[in-house]
Amino acid sequence: MHKKMLNVVPGFALALLIAAAAKYIESLLPIHLIGASVIALFLGMAVNHFFKPSKMIAQGLKFTSKRVLKFAIVLLGASLSIGTILQVGRMSLTVMVFTLLTCFGGGYFVGKALGLNWKLSNLISAGTGICGGSAIAAIAPVIEAEDSDIAYAMSATFLFDMAMILLFPVMGHALGLSDMAYGLWAGTAVNDTSSVVAAGYAYSEAAGDFATMVKLTRTLAIIPTVLIFAMIQANIKKKQAATDGAAKVSVISLFPWFIAGFLAMAAANSLGLIPQTVAAAAKSTSKFLMVAALAAIGMNTGHKEMKKSGFAPMVHGFIISALVVIVAIAVEYFMGLV
Repeated sequence: MHKKMLNVVPGFALALLIAAAAKYIESLLPIHLIGASVIALFLGMAVNHFFKPSKMIAQGLKFTSKRVLKFAIVLLGASLSIGTILQVGRMSLTVMVFTLLTCFGGGYFVGKALGLNWKLSNLISAGTGICGGSAIAAIAPVIEAEDSDIAYAMSATFLFDMAMILLFPVMGHALGLSDMAYGLWAGTAVNDTSSVVAAGYAYSEAAGDFATMVKLTRTLAIIPTVLIFAMIQANIKKKQAATDGAAKVSVISLFPWFIAGFLAMAAANSLGLIPQTVAAAAKSTSKFLMVAALAAIGMNTGHKEMKKSGFAPMVHGFIISALVVIVAIAVEYFMGLV
């Protein structure tokens, strides 16, 4: 056991080093257009391109991309509070319900039409519908996604985030949206938190404040989404076991138990059992460990693996992103907010 732990140290340390570099690069940006998680992923892929990880480094990278990522998800629960929903109100929830249905419902048919595997298709849908990298990172271990699928899903959502940051303020002014209407639109249709902040404050300070609040509420969708995917994956495994002639297994035994820790932390925080300082520290630690895990995923992923999928995932990301933008503003229009 002691030797196994020592074997993972070099790869884990390298992932932490790249994560620290990504956080530093993020801090140098005058406007937070790109999150550290995306920077870490691309840095990791660049390292993989020039230096293939040795067997010992690879062990630590696998440990970071699997075990450390799961631990980060448990800690993420401490920063989620159901009370946030009450602060922002029902209007944002109505828009979010429709955008999530669009992402996962529309994403299912678009993914099938493009011939994508269901894991990659749903990772792109989750990244687009919930909160970019955090949602992809939370769902990936639940459905046992390949590192190349995670990298591709992150890349697809990132590219359209960049486009949205530039286009949203222009479209908002063209439509003559109020600060609240624009903030609600950006908060529900732009993916990553840093991108929501950038697009929101580019319109106005009031729009930026509201967009950020809406985005925090939207992050809570991780909880039911992760639970649903955990059940789907357990059911798939149960069917596979039956097909392979293996002994009958229960869905409970196949449930990813790190999700129980995640839910327990979210429940404790919602009940006010976790002090704010502890919750803030858990959130910071969770975010940094997620960045390290994505650095490890990047180092595990070469350009060859991503080339195999071709342009189909990018097309998927574009279609779903466009649909979410249209559905979000349409729902606001029918609610009388535009």
